[in-house]
This record gives sequence, C-alpha cells and structure tokens, in this order.
Amino acid sequence: MTALAELLEQVRACRLCADYLPLGPRPVVQAASSARLLIVGQAPGVKVHDTGIPFNDPSGERLRDWLGMSRDEFYDPERVAILPMGFCYPGRGKSGDNPPRPECARAWRQPLLDLLPNIKLTLLVGRYAQEWHLGKGPNLTDRVRHWRDYAPENIPLPHPSPRNNIWLQRNPWFEQELLPELKERIAQIRAEYA
Repeated sequence: MTALAELLEQVRACRLCADYLPLGPRPVVQAASSARLLIVGQAPGVKVHDTGIPFNDPSGERLRDWLGMSRDEFYDPERVAILPMGFCYPGRGKSGDNPPRPECARAWRQPLLDLLPNIKLTLLVGRYAQEWHLGKGPNLTDRVRHWRDYAPENIPLPHPSPRNNIWLQRNPWFEQELLPELKERIAQIRAEYA
C-alpha cells in the first residue's frame, strides 16, 4: 500500500470532530499521486454526505460544466484530486451550510498535499479554500476578478452553487473572461494524459 493510500484510509476513518457533525462523520475525498488537477472545495453538502461522492449535486454539475469535463473524467482520481477544506458535512447554518470544520485542515491538509507531487493546477472554490491556500486578502469577488495574479498554479473560483446565481449575474466577466481560459488550461492538462 502506498503512503497516500494509507493516509486516505486514515482520513476516511477520521472521527476528530464527530461530536460536532449533525449527520456523523463521513469523510469525502478523492486523490491519487498521479492527479494533475486539484479541486479544493468547502465541505460536502447533504447529498454528497449521503452518496459519498464529491460534488455529486447541482454544484458539481455546474463545476464540471465550467471545466468542460465529463463525470467519468472528473471522478477519475488518477487525474483529479478533490480535497475539500472540511471532509464531512458540517450542518446547516442561518444562510446555508456551516463553514468547514477547522480540524480537517489542521490534521490532514498538508500531509495529503505533500503526497500529490504531480498537481499542475489547483482550483480554489470558495473563500475558505482561497484563504487557506492564498492567505487572508481581498474579498472573494476581487480575488476571482484578479485570478491571473495567482495563475498558472492556482485559480480562485466562486462556489458553483445555485445559491450564487446572483453573483454570476452581477459578474458577467467571470463567464466571459475566466471560464474560457480555465477550459483551455484544463484542456492542456488533459492533453498530458494522452
């Protein structure tokens, strides 16, 4: 068993924040050392918790559309690593799901990243992912608007949730400018597997 496989086994058995999770622990991650694309989301929603499949919801459909990727390609751990900031569903808050539990990132994030040597592009989906990887800084809109400042290794993205439809309407430059270049970058990574 590889070091990454052993670590993923430990992650999937994690119970660090079990007392704070309304549906109990069910860590949802996807990774292989050959992956070249890393997607860093926030935390699983209820549907993802129920199925154990990352981005297996309307947010995932939109994200795959943004990337120009099929489900088969997206869910191939040899190509795509998916490591949210929190691996378990954190429960509901006043205006949506609660933030990711901080225990995950502290315990698992860097050890997992250390075992993903082939990552060419990291997509930072949402504020929590962006702050952990890029540090505190501008608000999400400004960070996404200035995505070229973080490329080619990182691209900050808004969350693809349908709850962000208003954000997308207010920021048409995202679909007009960023998404075509993102799809091109994904195509370049995809070509490396051919």
